[in-house]
Amino acid sequence: MDWRGKIRGMIAAFTGIFLLAACTVVHSPPGTTTTVILLRHADRAPFQSDLNEKGVARAKALPAAVADLDINVIYSPDKKRNLDTVAPLIAERGIELRVIEVSDVAKRLVEENPGKTVIWVGNTDNLQTVYGLLGGRGHPPNNYGDLFVMQIGENGPPKIEMRHFGPE
Repeated sequence: MDWRGKIRGMIAAFTGIFLLAACTVVHSPPGTTTTVILLRHADRAPFQSDLNEKGVARAKALPAAVADLDINVIYSPDKKRNLDTVAPLIAERGIELRVIEVSDVAKRLVEENPGKTVIWVGNTDNLQTVYGLLGGRGHPPNNYGDLFVMQIGENGPPKIEMRHFGPE
C-alpha cells in the first residue's frame, strides 16, 4: 500500500470515529426532560488545589445563581477545588453530593436522574466531552463563572441557557 492508500485509510478511520461519536449523544428517557447544569470549578491559582480569594467569592455566589432551580443532586470528581466550589450550595440547600470517577459522566447524569435537575462541576479536561455528549455545540462552560443550564429531551438538540455567576 502506497502513502495515498494509507492516507485514505486514515481519513476513513477518522470519518468513522466522527460518525460514531455523532451517534452517541445522550438523551433523556422517553417522556422526560432532564436538566443538567454544567460549570467549571471556581477560580484558583495555577497548579494549586485551593480556591483563591476570587474563587471563594464565586463559590459563595453559586447558590444565588441557581436559586430558581430545584436541584436534586450534585456530581463532582474528587478534586478539592470542585468540592469547594459547590460547598456553599450544599450547605445552604442540603443537596446530595455524589463524588464519581470521570468516565461516562454524561450518561450517568441523565440515566441516573431522568426528569430531574443535576449539576456537574467539572474541569477543563472533561467539560468539553460532557457538553458534547449532551448535544452541546460550540464552546463548553470552560471559563470561571460560566454556568450552562441544559434541558436534555428525549430527542433533538438540548435547549441551553448560558449564565454567569460571581465576580468579573
